Amino acid sequence: MRIGVLCSGGDSPGMNAAIRGAVLRGVDVHGFEMLGFMDGWRGFHDGEYLPLDRLAVRGLSPRGGVILGTSRVPPFPGGRGTPEALRSVAERFRALGLDGLLLIGGNGTQTVARMLSDAGMPVIGLPKTIDNDLDGTDYTFGFDTAVSIAAEAIDRLRTTGESHRRCMVLEVMGRDAGWIALHAGMAGGAQLTLVPEFPETIEQISEWVLSVRDRGRSSLVVVAEGFRLAGSEAGAVGTQVTREGHDGFGRPRLGGVAEVLAPLIEEHAGVETRATVLGHVQRGGPPTAFDRVLATRTGIAAADAVARGQWGMMAGLRGDRIELVPFVEAVGRLKTVPAARYAEARRNFG
Repeated sequence: MRIGVLCSGGDSPGMNAAIRGAVLRGVDVHGFEMLGFMDGWRGFHDGEYLPLDRLAVRGLSPRGGVILGTSRVPPFPGGRGTPEALRSVAERFRALGLDGLLLIGGNGTQTVARMLSDAGMPVIGLPKTIDNDLDGTDYTFGFDTAVSIAAEAIDRLRTTGESHRRCMVLEVMGRDAGWIALHAGMAGGAQLTLVPEFPETIEQISEWVLSVRDRGRSSLVVVAEGFRLAGSEAGAVGTQVTREGHDGFGRPRLGGVAEVLAPLIEEHAGVETRATVLGHVQRGGPPTAFDRVLATRTGIAAADAVARGQWGMMAGLRGDRIELVPFVEAVGRLKTVPAARYAEARRNFG
């Protein structure tokens, strides 16, 4: 069998380990011929690919980024999954002599995988995203690394904040789901965590900051980039704070909420406040051991699914097992922070 591997969307720690797991199982155990398309769907459409064998994936587990490259180039001509566009992808698939396709990506990529599967193409999904917002899996590889990087940033900001008696605001990624903020804030002992799912007023935030000050401490505030401020004085933070331009999916680019929130806290609480935007540091560098293991197991499960002909599935983590989840159960809605999880953390704010 000739199996293609394609990465799409933003990079995520563990992608190389997933490719390695799939190739070692696919080539050495099942006897597949495997090839990786360069820069996502661009390589698929241009016919640019890298033959994948044991030598090609040697030493990949600890490496960050992805050797194949990834991009937000749309899979369909014209950017829409019309019947004609789906047929065009299927024709390209046949022209490349493929028997199946492994798609490594987040919600958008797995949604495309479902569309291709529904159109009759043999596809298996491997879920990656640092945001951990993909339904159908308990955790996505890349998330644990992003949380670990954010938690280390909290540790470092706390010492400088306490030295100057300042409130420090750390902005982490999370457009629509606040999983990184929630977990990093808890791991780092942040005094409050602000997530997109649950707006808070500047009055409430200031009350928490003052409570921390009155105990002789300096506040550490973690805020997800998609957080919205509630209340009559929401102002610029009443909607998501955006930068210039749009991302590869045509959405406004987020970023800078911490820089808007910090002066508001200083104004309302009277506490000197500084903002730090962590940005793409969260995606970079070696993946954690957890992400390496999860990604490798996911790649192995995907190759085994190909050998069994279990197409139309995503290899998701359920408990401590990698299970095949039908695309219909894996995509269609974002996995956001539940009210109970936020309430659990919120009781300790301030």
